[in-house]
Amino acid sequence: MLAVLGAFGPRHRLLSLSEIARRASLTLPTAHRLVHELVDFGALERGPDGRYGVGLRLLELSALAPRGLQLREAAFPYLRDLYNATGGNVHLGVRDGVEVVYVETMRVRTRHPISSRVGDRWPMHASGIGLVLLAYAEPDLQEEVLSAPMERFTERTVVDPAELRRALARIRLTGIAVAHGQITLLNVAVAVPVHDVAGRVTAAISVVVDAESARPAQLVEPLLQVSRSITRQLTLSA
Repeated sequence: MLAVLGAFGPRHRLLSLSEIARRASLTLPTAHRLVHELVDFGALERGPDGRYGVGLRLLELSALAPRGLQLREAAFPYLRDLYNATGGNVHLGVRDGVEVVYVETMRVRTRHPISSRVGDRWPMHASGIGLVLLAYAEPDLQEEVLSAPMERFTERTVVDPAELRRALARIRLTGIAVAHGQITLLNVAVAVPVHDVAGRVTAAISVVVDAESARPAQLVEPLLQVSRSITRQLTLSA
């Protein structure tokens, strides 16, 4: 069943039964049986076209995740302020293994839309939030990411380990990541870390704007103010 659920992702939101079987490495009869059970449970839903998507029962269960829930509740009012102040797409993300997961997003209409929904996963090397979290991660995890093949999303995606090391060093020095066209060529992301009550980097926030109108330096102070506010709220809630 976990393999069936794992077949879905940001770029595979709706799947046919045969696609589920192939992506989960299951026989078609086994996939059919497991999908039927998951539909009965509410973890999957079948659409009018016969394809399957993640069901509302999983949304209900995911809201109980302590790490994401506490962080989202602490951050939401301040993310709304950031959204209003910058007019960009606002993301709050945490690390899960060697990937970034968005636990909150606020989107605006842009000329160059981006995929930024709650639950989206991205490689750490490619997103603004991922670069921040990677810069402050333990050395072993950094080496794991840097030594593995890195996906190139655009011609500007940094996949050279040496160049990425230099970028991570700059982020540790400044506390700011600026990602130009890393996932979508015509967008710029600016991200900063969020600290927990012990001072550790527990999450990161970013604003993504159209590249042609971007003024990254003007986004830094609003981001830092929101980061400090979230950290303060997490401290009060501890």
